[in-house]
This record gives sequence, structure tokens and C-alpha cells, in this order.
Amino acid sequence: MTILVTGATGTVGRHVVEQLINKEVQVRAVSRNPKRASLPEGVEVVGGDLMSPETLIPAFQGVTALYLITSSDQADATLETNPQVVELAEKAGVQKVSLLTVYGDGPVEQAIKNSRLEWAFVQPVGFMANAIDDWQESIRKEGVVRALGGETRGAIIHEADIAAVFVETLLENGHHRNFYTLTGPEALSTIEQVEIISKGIGKEIEFEELTEEEARGEWKKMGHNEESIDFMVQMSKNPPEIGYTILPTIEEVTGRPAKTFAEWVSEHKSDFM
Repeated sequence: MTILVTGATGTVGRHVVEQLINKEVQVRAVSRNPKRASLPEGVEVVGGDLMSPETLIPAFQGVTALYLITSSDQADATLETNPQVVELAEKAGVQKVSLLTVYGDGPVEQAIKNSRLEWAFVQPVGFMANAIDDWQESIRKEGVVRALGGETRGAIIHEADIAAVFVETLLENGHHRNFYTLTGPEALSTIEQVEIISKGIGKEIEFEELTEEEARGEWKKMGHNEESIDFMVQMSKNPPEIGYTILPTIEEVTGRPAKTFAEWVSEHKSDFM
């Protein structure tokens, strides 16, 4: 069995690769920059671009199952997967696809449903790793976190837990046509997350609440468009119920409890110090 992992250098994809290698599964990883991938020994790294499906034709050869993303989970990375990827995978003989989905009803999802592939969709409500992208610099330099919606709660998830669900769906039977929404084991406010980081690294961290106007200004400086900014404001002030409703999905699929944010922080101390 060879499993093709797209987005292999991403937050979740890197964990998928590592966990498959640990299970002694043959892994082929796709990267737009293969020479910079820095993946574990034994991984076959090939070039390919999900926005240019024809570049993936060689990568699909001999592949049994596919880990697929619809967009990048890395900051400042532009990616919108072309649904033709699904057709090419099917033509190449790929039998199974597990998709990291955001909304669950886009063109890639529809292409998968219309195919003959065995499929599973996995939808995490939020990544613990976002703390690095959002707060690393200000914690290191100033000992402060500035954010909109300090009291807003989210059931964020350890990226290794997300990967573990994918590994299960790729290697085992019984997941066809399942849509797995994933949450962490606790619904934490932004302020509580900052407090956990502070305790975990032994450094006092101040939280400063941004106004909506200030947050919009910061996101605009970062290059986000108005539609994205509106979405981020909504998620910061009034997220959907699923974002903070704790579900047992990770334990049901993997057989072990989801990791806490405190566990995640203990593994990532160096990112904030």
C-alpha cells in the first residue's frame, strides 16, 4: 500500500506523514517545493500543485489511498484545490480518499461524492497550532496577546489528533461516506488559552482586548480581504455552536481521548520562549 499525502508540509499533513511512517506504511508526499519539504527519512517526496491537477498525474501512479486538502492550513499560503484532482486520482486507480474539509459542501467535496472512490470527510473546528501563527511574535517580544473576543470559547484540537483520525480512515475499513466533525476535549476562551500558555512556559503574558475596529485594521494590514475579515469578526464575536460544542469523535474513531491544550503547550514551549 502506498498513501499519497497532499499538503504534506502543513500543520496536519506533516503529522499524517509521521504517523503513517510510524506504522511502516509507504508514504508519497506532494509538495510545491520538494527540496524544502524536510520530511522524515523514508518518505518519497514529489513535486505537484493542487491548483494544477496535471502536475499530480505521476504522483498518483501506484497509490491506494489519498489524504487531500481543499486549501492550505499554513499562514500566508495561497491554495484552492482544483476538483479535477479527484477525477485524475480515480483514473489512476486510487481507491480511497480522506478529505480535510472546511465547509463540507464545496466543489471538491461534490466531485468526491460523484466519484466511485471510497471517501471520508474530516472537519476540525479549530487548530491549537493557530496560537503559534497568531501569538508567537507578540508573546516572545512583548509578553502580550492582543485579540478580539477574549471571552469567546472554542473547542480547539491538537493537530496530531486530527492526523490520527485521518490515519484511521486511510488504513481501516468502515469509514466510507462518514463526515467526522472534530473538537478538542474542552471549550476554552482566548483568555484561558493565554493563561495556559503563560503557566506552561513560566512567563507572565498580558491579554489586551482589541475593539472590532482595531482588529479589522490589523487584519487589513496583513492583507486579508473584506470577506475574510467579516468572517474572522463573526468567528471572534459570535461563532457557530459547533465551534464550542465538545464532541467525542476523536476518541470514538481513534480509541483514545483527545489531547488537551495544556498538553499541546507542553510540546511547544520553545515556540513561545
